Amino acid sequence: MLALKLAFKNLLGAGLRTWLNVSILSFAFVLIIFYNGLLDGWNRQGIKDTKEWEIGEGQFWHPEYDELDPFTIQDAHAPLSEKIQKLVNENKLTPILISEATAYPQGRMRSVVLKGIDPKQTISKIPSAGLETTEKGTFAIIGKRMAEATKLKEGDNMLVRWRDKNGTYDAREIQIAAIFKCNVPPVDNGQIYVSLDVLQEMTNMPNEATLLVTSKDFEGGELENWAFKDLDFLLKDFHALISAKKGGASIMQIVLLVLALLAIFDTQVLSIFRRQKEIGTYIAMGMTRFQVVGIFTVEGGAHSILAAIVGAAYGIPLFIYLDKVGITFGTPDMGITISETIYPYYSVQLIIMSLLLVVISATIVSYLPARKISKMKPTDALKGKLQ
Repeated sequence: MLALKLAFKNLLGAGLRTWLNVSILSFAFVLIIFYNGLLDGWNRQGIKDTKEWEIGEGQFWHPEYDELDPFTIQDAHAPLSEKIQKLVNENKLTPILISEATAYPQGRMRSVVLKGIDPKQTISKIPSAGLETTEKGTFAIIGKRMAEATKLKEGDNMLVRWRDKNGTYDAREIQIAAIFKCNVPPVDNGQIYVSLDVLQEMTNMPNEATLLVTSKDFEGGELENWAFKDLDFLLKDFHALISAKKGGASIMQIVLLVLALLAIFDTQVLSIFRRQKEIGTYIAMGMTRFQVVGIFTVEGGAHSILAAIVGAAYGIPLFIYLDKVGITFGTPDMGITISETIYPYYSVQLIIMSLLLVVISATIVSYLPARKISKMKPTDALKGKLQ
């Protein structure tokens, strides 16, 4: 308790030097929380968007289907059993049929993926209701990125050529019924959505699908001849991306923290050099060397406590503001799942871990120069002589 009182008294008595160190350390503290909160917010939003737009609560794949191997698509389809059809009717599953195709927007050739989806489904946020129409013709919906890449607008027509179940090529003109905006590139880039029954008829695959998307109401369990892919598997690439970003950010955070700790280290070295008589007086008064070392260690570590208080003074209002308005990046098109506006997420665990990191680091850095006190002779210290 005495060490703590003396430490804070000496810190406040040091004036500007103390507040400069505290300001630098508080900036590092706030920046660490801010950047990790930004990545955590991106992670939460990315997972939420991916689940809502693409993977649901998990998917059942045809055993031969591999999303990274387009050559598997031709044979990756199977009929829907009565059990599956019942789950579809209960809105617990939504089937999707996938077929490779070639599109000819405005006379240009582009490889695309045709996806058949039920217009009445509600599991995915894909606006498949736009495929319901009483007009004659084949209607499709595409994403904003796909529309920009092909220079298509609502109402435009486009020739599409595909290969059916037997390998026979066929072609048809489709009309763009709607263009939707999505933050998940795999749902948008190179994708054309048509009604499920239309694509089944086009590919000669009645009542067949390539994969099944599950809803929150799906109780779980296995489906015969279908391989279940859980969220860990489906989100593996996204988690790897966030981990890589955090790894790169940690280097910047370490450099910033080291610079702040270096200032505290230099301050402690200078303080011990200038206060040798004070140290000798403490020892002469009966304090053990361990107690004196403790005073200077606590004094250096107290910088982190003051830094946390100062950081909270301007960090909390900043974090509350960002939580309300978010951080807008415009319309990023980087091929990764990212929203135009990210809302940082500051968990209690993040704040506590960041605080412990700063406090422990500052205490260790303060202890290193304070060790010299244990080797000082009281008489030399009183005379102001270094050992």
